[in-house]
Amino acid sequence: MASAAKTPSITAAFTDTRTLRANARKNVGDGAVTKDFPADRETIIEKLNESLATEWVCVLRYMRHYHTASGLVSEPIKAHFLEHAKEEQAHATALAERIVQLGGEPDLNPDNLTKKSHAEYREGKTLKEMVTEDLIAERIAIQAYRELIHYLGERDPTTRKLVEHILEQEEEHADEFSDLLDGWEGE
Repeated sequence: MASAAKTPSITAAFTDTRTLRANARKNVGDGAVTKDFPADRETIIEKLNESLATEWVCVLRYMRHYHTASGLVSEPIKAHFLEHAKEEQAHATALAERIVQLGGEPDLNPDNLTKKSHAEYREGKTLKEMVTEDLIAERIAIQAYRELIHYLGERDPTTRKLVEHILEQEEEHADEFSDLLDGWEGE
């Protein structure tokens, strides 16, 4: 007769209440970062700062496109540029807040933004070139966010959920720009 498989005790899987309370009081200055947070917190902060730089470079490119787009069909596309600029700025704010929660500092030094950004700052001269550059930047962001999500796995579920939410919006942006380019009949 085979013996029943031994299941781990439920108490072994959880820290007792007294220890939870003591650890919280002992390390109160660490904010949201608890003792079981991954050892690679600095790497996570570095990757979030790269994403933060990418978002700000995209905000700036979208705003340039919004202000400089012209032509008969430009008005509805300018509205896309402005909407995406606002959404990218919201992403940047959320990323900066998470960096601070993790005990890091958001790098908003203008000299560092284009150096750390995954996406390039390419302006585009025509409306079609602007849309194309924005689609390329969104595709770059999508790939970078997917890699970050994979890296985070279960080690930091809060950051992973934030990045998953941003990825969802980046995919929507890419889909919109792809639709705009499909069958383009402009300059």
